[in-house]
Amino acid sequence: MRAIVVGAGIGGLATALSLRRAGVDVTLVEQARRFSEVGAGIQLAPNATRELRRLGVLDAVAAPAAHPPHVSFLTWSDGSEICRYALGREAEEEFGAPYLVVHRADLHGALAAVPPAAVRLDTTVVAIDQDDRAARVTTATGERLEADLVVAADGIRSAARQWLFGEDAAVFSGTAAYRALLPAGEVAGLGLPPLAAWLGPDRHFVHYWVRRGELLNVVAVFTTRAATQESWTAKAEPGEPLRAFTGWDPRVRTVLERAGQVYRYGIHTRTPLTGWNAGRVTLLGDSAHAMVPFQAQGAAQAILDAAVLGDELTDATPADVPAALDRYVRRRVPAATGMQSRSARAGRDFHLPDGPEAEARNARMAAHAAEHRFMPQAPAWRVDVRDDRPPGPARGA
Repeated sequence: MRAIVVGAGIGGLATALSLRRAGVDVTLVEQARRFSEVGAGIQLAPNATRELRRLGVLDAVAAPAAHPPHVSFLTWSDGSEICRYALGREAEEEFGAPYLVVHRADLHGALAAVPPAAVRLDTTVVAIDQDDRAARVTTATGERLEADLVVAADGIRSAARQWLFGEDAAVFSGTAAYRALLPAGEVAGLGLPPLAAWLGPDRHFVHYWVRRGELLNVVAVFTTRAATQESWTAKAEPGEPLRAFTGWDPRVRTVLERAGQVYRYGIHTRTPLTGWNAGRVTLLGDSAHAMVPFQAQGAAQAILDAAVLGDELTDATPADVPAALDRYVRRRVPAATGMQSRSARAGRDFHLPDGPEAEARNARMAAHAAEHRFMPQAPAWRVDVRDDRPPGPARGA
């Protein structure tokens, strides 16, 4: 069995590892000249770290990660705690895998355990085609690569999605964010919780430690009507973040004052699809289901996609590929689409205006935390996708 994976982001690398463990000969195609990942943080809940363990990379990811003991939700203006949920050892014991916060480059580096001979860097795919026997990609140099299936993990601006399903651009979510990384010394003495989300009108502010507590990752999200570029390298104007968070708790403003270079990016999504595959070609990760990050599940869902795809292709033959991709999509579309919806709903809830609505939200959150140790989304962390097979035609059917 041979597969071509297009895109070497988190989803593409996880897919390459998962398929190799399933016995598939993988060629990973990436347009960048070298592996690189933007300097930003990422949260990995137990549903994701469980699969990283199966891929054999969890130890490498966990070593430089931070392991927050809890997450706090705070009021924007004075930092009073709305509620707190357990993470750390309690979550690992409950869900069988840790909750980690990591530097994205550390995760990417751990996943980049694909043999160099299987990687084609500096290779841009300009077309995908297929017939009953094989699928093929055409590169910008005119080369044609052939395999039994093609997995398009080419991100939120996926060209493959348009080739498969027609014009369908990324959708601006109505929110944008500032992001920054601060050395620990810059925020020493502020008494910041290890992982926190500050909730305010049309805004929320998230921070947590990465690199064993050496860096503070900051994401400051705001509602805006102006469509904003989806870019990880666009720089914010000096003073812009402070103006956007006028009146917030002094600790939030101190973090923004000391942040140095701050980047600004628009948060985009993709419209849910009922299916991601056609014949021997399928989408995976953000190309299939890009979502707003307000449940911290975007990367996790791509890793789960990779796990299920590898599961369905284990012991499969080339003739089995279209049916295996059908099963992969049936197993993953409901969960990923549901997470897209819940993430969007969480963003709206985080940004309620001061007054009765925000007070009611805070009361609901406090009541839930009084009865539950873990966050409302925690039941999703318990689900093992290897056992999550809905009714449908069995393998070989």
